[in-house]
Amino acid sequence: MERIKIATFNVNSVKSRLPVIDAWLKNENAPDIICFQETKCRDEEFPKAFFEERGYFCTFKGMKSYNGVAVVSKAAPDEFEFGLCDDGEYEKQESENARVVRVRFGDFTVLNTYIPQGKSIDNPDYPYKLRFFGRLGRLLEKKCMPTQKVVWVGDLNVAPTDIDVTNPGNKKDHVCFHKDVKKALLDVMEWGLTDIFREHLPQVGEYTFWDYRVKDALTRNIGWRIDHILGTKSVSECCLSVKVEKYLRAMERPSDHTAVTAEFEF
Repeated sequence: MERIKIATFNVNSVKSRLPVIDAWLKNENAPDIICFQETKCRDEEFPKAFFEERGYFCTFKGMKSYNGVAVVSKAAPDEFEFGLCDDGEYEKQESENARVVRVRFGDFTVLNTYIPQGKSIDNPDYPYKLRFFGRLGRLLEKKCMPTQKVVWVGDLNVAPTDIDVTNPGNKKDHVCFHKDVKKALLDVMEWGLTDIFREHLPQVGEYTFWDYRVKDALTRNIGWRIDHILGTKSVSECCLSVKVEKYLRAMERPSDHTAVTAEFEF
């Protein structure tokens, strides 16, 4: 049996967050696979040497100032692919390639995504966000099988239930809490995915994002759970624990998100 720790972390600029990441990776329980979102840098600027010096291989795709996904892993991936693999169906292929990466390690596949936020219900970016989920569902159908070991992680920009956000009653029209976007996520999950995070952390108050604009959001625990760890049955059955690395959000110059780590025994 082999134990593997997998983490997801929207860093909101990977270069700005290197001191936080450095402190995290010095921990003896540092993850084996880390999925970053919103790296906000072009490929030639990605801090590859920083991670390689700490024993990680790097798979990444970025853009100047926004978007960007990366997977850093202690083992080299056997295969990786960026984007939704549907030939730029909706004319945003460059940004989509910097929002989705699928990485395979042997018989284990990791899908790392940074879902568009959507801006507002009446903004064209919101129906685009809903279509994005549908296209992700088709990507899973095309590239994977529910009987395989598949984990889907990332900033999905959806709080799927009332316990996933503080004060849910006043957020029904928010682009990350509207009934349509919750359904869009559930439709993808029906392919064969379970909510591994909630299987291990079912209690109220487990959040992964605390808005910079809300005064003392972290200490008051006014937050959202929009960063997720989902998996097929064969993965969820092997999960030993899930942990929200809340202390990273309390460090100097933090991301507005924090990391979530899941440990598996295969």
